[in-house]
Amino acid sequence: MEKNKGPFVSQYPIFPEFKPIEIEDRDLMQKVFWKYQPLTSEFTFTNLFMWRSYYQYQWSVYKDWLLILCNPMGWGYYFLQPIGPSPRLSVAWMILEWLRSEKQQPEPSIEKADERLVQEIEGQKDFLIEPLRDHFDYLYLARNLIDLMGRKYHGQKNRINKFIREHEYKYEPMISGHVDMCMRVLKEWCNWRECQKRTVLRAEFHAVNEALLNFEKLQIMGGVIFVNNRIEGFALGEMLNEKTAVIHVEKVDPRIPEMFTVTNQQFCEKQWNEVRFINREQDMGEPGLRRAKESYHPVQLVKKFRIQMISP
Repeated sequence: MEKNKGPFVSQYPIFPEFKPIEIEDRDLMQKVFWKYQPLTSEFTFTNLFMWRSYYQYQWSVYKDWLLILCNPMGWGYYFLQPIGPSPRLSVAWMILEWLRSEKQQPEPSIEKADERLVQEIEGQKDFLIEPLRDHFDYLYLARNLIDLMGRKYHGQKNRINKFIREHEYKYEPMISGHVDMCMRVLKEWCNWRECQKRTVLRAEFHAVNEALLNFEKLQIMGGVIFVNNRIEGFALGEMLNEKTAVIHVEKVDPRIPEMFTVTNQQFCEKQWNEVRFINREQDMGEPGLRRAKESYHPVQLVKKFRIQMISP
């Protein structure tokens, strides 16, 4: 095998060896993601770390590329796209063939690939490419989410005005001392959604819990909303690329319906006021969540694709 080079050094797992994602991997992986300047929300260390148990993420390096192997709930293996320099046709073909031969996946695939990779391999007869609408990210102008100007944001403005009339509140940047109070909000959200009855919601509870427990080590930004001296809403996010922030988490006490709108607006205004775009991730095909995200009028849906190797 060719000697490893680029941003990686020999103590890291070299393909075909893999290791689970751990908090100690943050600096290296985040450096690779930042160099790539992703547009899709998957490619921050925080996202991978907080969801690592559900997706059973493992990582490795092959030459100049970071490889991320997934096996969600043990249902079957696939890769996320290789992160690193173009062109990536040869490494994409290699990892898909490895899935077929070593993991016995009859229809090996790269999931949630971005348009950049699709453009690199489009037209190749060995691949089938299809869009994954449920995983498209919602991209907004930050200014729109902050100002909520015009008739199209009339509903959001009304909810915020109602909240201001009925409650005394304050926003604060999140610090480690807020974590326990945010845990209470998370548990109340979980009870409200009856998340113990649904695998994906249980996984979401665990993922947000992991982000809170590792808030300082992940080096992410957070904001909390106090109502009557109690935290009733919080959000977590970070920079995805030079122009875009990504919001990973928004959780509120559901007994105050307007808290969703207030938390989103305040976090954007106080934390992301100088950012051009905000990525609020995908809707996972949930009709209510899709309506909510569409009601904020995204300027773009950031497309993601399945790239599948065609059987010979």
